[in-house]
Amino acid sequence: MHSADDNGITIRLADENATLAYARRLSNILTPGLVIYLQGDLGAGKTTLVRGLLQALGYTGRVKSPTYTLLEPYSVGNWEIRHFDLYRMNTPLEWESAGFNDEVDGDNVFLIEWPAQAQGQLPPPDLEINFDILDDGRAVTLQAFSPKGIGCIKRF
Repeated sequence: MHSADDNGITIRLADENATLAYARRLSNILTPGLVIYLQGDLGAGKTTLVRGLLQALGYTGRVKSPTYTLLEPYSVGNWEIRHFDLYRMNTPLEWESAGFNDEVDGDNVFLIEWPAQAQGQLPPPDLEINFDILDDGRAVTLQAFSPKGIGCIKRF
């Protein structure tokens, strides 16, 4: 399965290796300040994608899910990546009380799992990546929500 238009691309990923390859491709379209929402059920591949993206950028350390810490910051090369997992947030106001607005500086790349948990508090997405679990892999849709996001889609 593969479909595309100016605002979105859907690709079928057969397994974890395909997800990592997708992440490498995604690493080539990043721009400073990009906000990417990661959507999908538990176990859909969101953190695997983040791990692959960081590795593609040259990160060699351990990439862990920020399920309990909510935020894992990474410095790799010239990139400042902020990986959020908001699954355990109880109210959207926890985003602000945790001081996460201080991370929004126009340079950090945001990868935000479970963005609905902080709805109304987050910076708006430039891109959204939706993971749908299939019987034989995943369908992953990359969708643009801003001019910056549309530029990324065109380079993908």
